[in-house]
Amino acid sequence: MFSTSPVDWALLVLYFAFLAAVWLRLIGAAPSAVDYLVAGRRVTLPAFVATLVASWYGGILGVGEYSYRYGVSNWLVFGVPYYLGALLFAIFFARKARREALYTIPDLLDRAYGKRAALLGALAVFALAAPSAYVLMLGTLFSSMFHLPLAACVIAAAAFSVFYIQNGGLRSVVFTDIVQFLLMYIGFFVIVGFLVAKHGGLGFLTAHLPATHFEWHGGNPPAAILVWYFIALSTLIDPGFWQRAYAARDPETARRGVLISIGFWIVFDFLTTTTGLYARAVLPHLANPVFAYPELARVTLPAGALGLFYLAMIATVMSTIDAYGFIAATTLGRDVLWRLSREPREDRIPFYSKLGLWVSAAFACAVALAQPSVVEIWKLMGSVVTPALLLPVGTALLRRGRLSSAWTLAAMALPLAVTLVWVLLPSRPGSIEPIYAGLACSLLIYVAGWLARPRAIAVLEENPS
Repeated sequence: MFSTSPVDWALLVLYFAFLAAVWLRLIGAAPSAVDYLVAGRRVTLPAFVATLVASWYGGILGVGEYSYRYGVSNWLVFGVPYYLGALLFAIFFARKARREALYTIPDLLDRAYGKRAALLGALAVFALAAPSAYVLMLGTLFSSMFHLPLAACVIAAAAFSVFYIQNGGLRSVVFTDIVQFLLMYIGFFVIVGFLVAKHGGLGFLTAHLPATHFEWHGGNPPAAILVWYFIALSTLIDPGFWQRAYAARDPETARRGVLISIGFWIVFDFLTTTTGLYARAVLPHLANPVFAYPELARVTLPAGALGLFYLAMIATVMSTIDAYGFIAATTLGRDVLWRLSREPREDRIPFYSKLGLWVSAAFACAVALAQPSVVEIWKLMGSVVTPALLLPVGTALLRRGRLSSAWTLAAMALPLAVTLVWVLLPSRPGSIEPIYAGLACSLLIYVAGWLARPRAIAVLEENPS
């Protein structure tokens, strides 16, 4: 067990009691589609920042492992590329997305390209949003804490992370994210404070760490880092960003919320990277660096602080599972089941989404158990889905450079097929990463489509008035 202190266990019990209270409070609720899917489009700036920051940072054990192995390079792999992606979203997409007042990314595709593109986009978004990596991460943490089989812990992680949002939808996600946001920062500030007080600051780290831990590449080849800057383009089509932009109180809240969130991510990355450096310095012979944070906490923190730090790790992962599990659920419920049902009214969308919630949880568990590597799941999903959605979604929102429905469908399906085949190849031609092949395929189709497009349509699009 992770602790013998009643205080630590009491903190965990209180946290899960809070989640149960959220679920109980909304039993029997019958929200409208707009309330269930986008919280009535009334999410304020503080709530927007808290939910976006918490929901987008779930890879806590993966970050611990990477910073333990490669030092400050963690910031240049899992930090900077995504800050840049978020900045691009804030500048080019956030306000426009809110003005569209839609529900999902497939909604945008449907309006611009038709039902077939929307359905294909829905399947891609579902695969991207299903929280497989995070279910695996939380299951791994539970397995370590309670010494139980991983498969059972993965299933429990999925169930515990989605049950409390079933009745309230996005409102429940936002409300619980605020609490989880506070816990994740408090927990990591606590452990960094204890580490500095016990061991000292930068002088201790430089004396006990390999020199490569302070180099930008961490001992990795530059190509291994560069690929993450392309994978981070997935931020532009990240359904969590889009859903929160749609739910924001107004367009400026969406834009400012993303910009402020970048600052919070920088602070949190400083805390997590610093903790990973201390883990390597204090525990240089750790058998499995995935447990860098839990093991460091065990040898560093007293009772109470230990429970608080474990809560920070649990809350960080659960905030991502519930957010992306809900997105996958609404994508399946609204963009597949409701569209196929051809029901004219939106009354049944919450019902279909509740069914989708448990389907997405089961899918996430299946992927997590089939591919028990968090980083590989991140890389796989980002590499496969990004080329299929990036240009179709971007051109649909900006209303420039769009192709016909047929060309767009090809520009979604072919890159998806190319990247999947590339992933399955036993050896990759020229050691080219799958995402490069997919992006090249997407761009070539768009160039061909633009060249084939009648000039009159291009002029009309550039001057829609």
